[in-house]
Amino acid sequence: MARVGLTAERLIQAGAELADEVGFDQVTLSALARRFDVKVASLYSHLRNSQELRTGIALLALEELADRAADALAGRAGKDALTAFANVYRDYAREHPGRYAAARLRLDPETAAASAGVRHARMTRAILRGYDLTEPDETHAVRMLGSVFHGYVSLELSGGFSHSEPDSEETWARVLDALDALLRNWPAH
Repeated sequence: MARVGLTAERLIQAGAELADEVGFDQVTLSALARRFDVKVASLYSHLRNSQELRTGIALLALEELADRAADALAGRAGKDALTAFANVYRDYAREHPGRYAAARLRLDPETAAASAGVRHARMTRAILRGYDLTEPDETHAVRMLGSVFHGYVSLELSGGFSHSEPDSEETWARVLDALDALLRNWPAH
């Protein structure tokens, strides 16, 4: 019989909170069971395995990020939209490092297609329409933005920029200026 109050949604939410506290790689059904002071077997009524938990946390994180990005992008275009979008990722990663890591989890194609990841791609492409890019350049630009945002945020979270000047905030602003300039002057092939 399922323990009163435990649901898959509640377990995934608690797993997301745990990920932010101890790191996404440390989230297991055992760790979650300890959090609720139950036996691991009690969780199997709600989740098949640790992979389902990890996937659920990833889907939650993608949804949260997409909602924040949609709010931030409303009424914006060009560099203003690019900056708002980039700042959503950076701010989310700082506030929820475990969930941010979860959002990078590789999902199977069917799960990915039904996830909020599709909304992220649409929003990124909407921003790029303001730069008049066409295919395949738009796809190249989507990949470049994802790489720069994720790379910068990951290095910053790991302390990679904390031992030198100028301040990381200044560099972030310069990176966004450079991306805007590149997108406005995308090289022709």
